[in-house]
Amino acid sequence: MTRGRFVTVEGIEGAGKSTLLQGLSDALRARSIVVCATREPGGTPLAEDIRSLVLARRTEGMPPAAELLLMFAARASHVAQRIEPALARGEWVLCDRFTDASRAYQGGGRGMDPASIESLARVAHPGLAPDLTLLLDLSPEAGLSRARQRGAGGDRFEDEALAFFTRVRAAYLALAAAEPRRFRVLDATLPPAQLLQQAEAQLRELLP
Repeated sequence: MTRGRFVTVEGIEGAGKSTLLQGLSDALRARSIVVCATREPGGTPLAEDIRSLVLARRTEGMPPAAELLLMFAARASHVAQRIEPALARGEWVLCDRFTDASRAYQGGGRGMDPASIESLARVAHPGLAPDLTLLLDLSPEAGLSRARQRGAGGDRFEDEALAFFTRVRAAYLALAAAEPRRFRVLDATLPPAQLLQQAEAQLRELLP
């Protein structure tokens, strides 16, 4: 059986990742492609429990090292229990965030050592990397405004200062510049239908 394709969608808060991922999933299913749509942190019962720990506001706070380790603990479960089995079955895995998010958020945003992040990546998903990463780019001001308009209380990442998201965005763009064959940077300020159209065009490159 032919191994499936692994596509990730990245971007700061409010970029529209979830909406785009749903649209891409529908488009692939219309082509009779089996899709596993998932997210990080999360995607398995264990990883979803860890997600709750990571995103919750708490008076104790969370050291950057603890945040990084929890992210990779969730990722290790996600890869072993959901992503790799789906790819082995020939499914397309569409994932809202993956290790590039740790590189951007914990690396760029928190200032964690890039070598430590790559070491954890080799433990959590040795040999696994996305076939394609769609980076939805927009200014931190616009992203936070969108995120806070969604209501539902948000999470502790949305409480971060603008400077934090400025660093995250810069880290994402640096990653994209370093791996132009894997990344496609899309303008997240486009209307959702137009953004979906551009993203679908990128996915066609992976179709047989």
